[in-house]
Amino acid sequence: MAYDVVVLGSGPGGYVAAIRASQLGFKTAVIEKESLGGICLNWGCIPTKALLKSAQVYDYIKHAKDFGLEASGTPNFEAVIKRSRGVADKMSKGVQFLMKKNKIDVIMGFGKLIAKGKLEVTDKDGKKQTVEAKHIIIATGGRSRELPAMKIDGKKIIGYREAMVLPQLPKSMIVVGSGAIGVEFGYFYNSMGSKVTVVEFMPKIVPVEDDDISKELEKNLKKQGITVMTSSEVTSVDTSGNGVIAKVKTATGEVILEADVLLSAVGVAANIEGIGLETVGVKTDKGRIAVDKYGQTSVPGIYAIGDCSPGQALAHVASKEGIVCAEAIGYNENKYHHQPEPIDYNNIPGCTYCVPEIASVGYTEKAAKEAGYEIKVGKFPLSASGKASAAGHLEGFIKVIFDAKYGEWLGTHMIGYNVTEMIAETVTARKLETTYHEVLNAIHPHPTISESVKDAIEVAYGEAIHL
Repeated sequence: MAYDVVVLGSGPGGYVAAIRASQLGFKTAVIEKESLGGICLNWGCIPTKALLKSAQVYDYIKHAKDFGLEASGTPNFEAVIKRSRGVADKMSKGVQFLMKKNKIDVIMGFGKLIAKGKLEVTDKDGKKQTVEAKHIIIATGGRSRELPAMKIDGKKIIGYREAMVLPQLPKSMIVVGSGAIGVEFGYFYNSMGSKVTVVEFMPKIVPVEDDDISKELEKNLKKQGITVMTSSEVTSVDTSGNGVIAKVKTATGEVILEADVLLSAVGVAANIEGIGLETVGVKTDKGRIAVDKYGQTSVPGIYAIGDCSPGQALAHVASKEGIVCAEAIGYNENKYHHQPEPIDYNNIPGCTYCVPEIASVGYTEKAAKEAGYEIKVGKFPLSASGKASAAGHLEGFIKVIFDAKYGEWLGTHMIGYNVTEMIAETVTARKLETTYHEVLNAIHPHPTISESVKDAIEVAYGEAIHL
């Protein structure tokens, strides 16, 4: 079986790369060992958002009186999980449709590089076949990172995958790690009724976020009843009893935590083992595949995108890397009219879908100062937003950071209701090298929470109207 382009993995990087390659006129195939759509569609981004939506609806029911309504109810945990799986299955079927529409062959099985331009695919029955391709794009994604003190057993010590399909609601849960995965699941299980403790090694939760965002989220999680422990490290976990007993080293001494289950959410490890990288001489660096700005590895004709390569482990990053990679191949093969523009990894939006939501892009205040900028900072509390008041979500704020000299938009950091839908304005404006002046003169609709971005910029430049 010979192709122009073969993509190893069908997640949001792989299937997008395959579609773009097919659009450019390449005979294309995808090799997938499990389910089309990869982790994101089947076990990550999409089904977790379905779980979180169920939690949010339940929160509304619990606070119905705040909206002048009489309502009551209890969560059917099995039905919540079932709905999440249904959403994931629908999305995976959508990718199947896209593969047929774009005339992309789907080869089910585990793919492995055996020589330059050759892959061996082993299906679930052990049957092997060889697939040849002029260009191979590795998009094998990532998995839950494991720490020696917390080996995932799938029952008492679980990763994000098991957390999405627990057979019953645990009475208590320890969440280790407070990145997006940790705080999203912490919020979900707490909302459903579990007693949740979040343990974070770093001095603040959601460590990659601006300091003000971390403080605001911690305040809100504690208000919801979640216990938050920062500067804390799980040193050992005993699973010999009915639940788990975790020893936690804190700044003030050792603490013992007991729970039904422990969720390890300490990051993502790239899936680069056993796929033949050593056989063909593809170089790796710090557990990821080394690539250039177009996804080219150390071996010509072999590329890598998504979580197995060095960029941020985010679905939207993988998708754009897939497009850039396919277009670079197209340019080299005279099927695309120009070399694609490399990705600006300092203009990647990050979103966390707990309540309140977090959305951010660009420099944090601390990073901007460390980079040598003289800055102007504006912060607008959503308690002053009419739309937020009407929605019953007064928590959070919009924070903007500008270069004082030229008015360049350096970063935006949001926490509050629906803010993940608003961050794209900053991403686009920064891409266009917009200054504060243009944004202030672009009329924002009222009443919306999105107009709070303009309000925050007014604060930064001493022109606040609504504060």
